Amino acid sequence: MDISMVKFDEKGLVPAIVQEENGQVLMLAYMNKESLEKTLETGYTWFYSRSREKLWQKGET
Repeated sequence: MDISMVKFDEKGLVPAIVQEENGQVLMLAYMNKESLEKTLETGYTWFYSRSREKLWQKGET
């Protein structure tokens, strides 16, 4: 994946949809460049918390 092709908004965020294989939407969260890079590097999905202003991983806490 070429991150430079992702169109982040003015806050540096992009919506990320998590789905089951059958297409059922499980959640909507936001990613910034750092969380997207970490996701691609680790194979685990990382998001950006707009309220806490830090990265988070679902189920982490």
